Amino acid sequence: MWSRLIKYIFSVFILVTVSAINVRAQFRTEAFQQNYNEPGDTLSTNDTTEKIFSFKEFFGGLGHKNTMKAGTLFAGSIFLPGSSQIYNRDYWKLPIVYGGIGTLAGFGGYYMHRYNRASHKYSQWESMKLDYESQYKMPFPLDAPPVSQRDKNLGTWLLAGAGLVYWASLMDGVACYQSDKSPDPGRATVYSILLPGLGQIYNGELYKVPVYWGGLAVCGYFLYSNDVNYKRYKRIHNEATSSDPEIAANCPIPGETAKYYRDVYRRYRDYSIVATVLVYLLQVIDANVFSYMQDFEVDDNIISVNISPAVISPDCNFVMRTGAPGTNAFGVKLGLRF
Repeated sequence: MWSRLIKYIFSVFILVTVSAINVRAQFRTEAFQQNYNEPGDTLSTNDTTEKIFSFKEFFGGLGHKNTMKAGTLFAGSIFLPGSSQIYNRDYWKLPIVYGGIGTLAGFGGYYMHRYNRASHKYSQWESMKLDYESQYKMPFPLDAPPVSQRDKNLGTWLLAGAGLVYWASLMDGVACYQSDKSPDPGRATVYSILLPGLGQIYNGELYKVPVYWGGLAVCGYFLYSNDVNYKRYKRIHNEATSSDPEIAANCPIPGETAKYYRDVYRRYRDYSIVATVLVYLLQVIDANVFSYMQDFEVDDNIISVNISPAVISPDCNFVMRTGAPGTNAFGVKLGLRF
């Protein structure tokens, strides 16, 4: 499924790119450089196209030569941990960040390497044992090399701890970020990225948190349930189609039936993944949009309608008129302001 989806997205991307190249002459650059704001309008800024990420802004902020947006700081901290602490002048936190990530990741990698090396030796021993016993018809004389499950568990927990310290450094950076806006859209967005629902709490919209948490919990439940059933029917199908007649005879359902249910639950599992991602992205977008709308004034006069007589002077050949060219027409003017 995923391979077909990737091929489809890639095909659409190529088609759109080629189409954009072919129609580029139909648009003028000036059309994207006009300012459509009312003269003297102080409630809105000029239409601009901002950069998603600016290296000049990022490294200038690290040198305390300019201010930095919360989104730029967060994006830079993903690839350069500790950047948020440098920008916020919390230099004493840098040893904790680098020491915690480096120590936990180093020991975690060490124990995982020991486990993987032992597992590789055990696989070699199994292959040698099978060849020896099939050739000489006698037990293999060498004992199995030990494989420590403790090394795997310890390495996994240490690597998870390194990831937790990394996540905490990002959260600390945005929490200590100083901004003149309240709420700050960038901070609300980053909060929701790092912890679903936290952006809504920051915006003061606590009633939305159970909605998003409930949506993620439901998606997570179906994801887990469908994955368990997919693996179950996959195992049954493998046993039903095994070359060993004794194993195939003990299967509770035929192989074709197991294959059908395996494909169904795999498809449902993929749908659950998509649903989880959509709910996650929705709460991020919600936190960003509603943080921008905190100062949006809503009252009874937000929309006003003005109706008055008007004299229409046609100046376009496409205007339908019955009189002589240049003849004015009388009508009604409707003005809607919001």
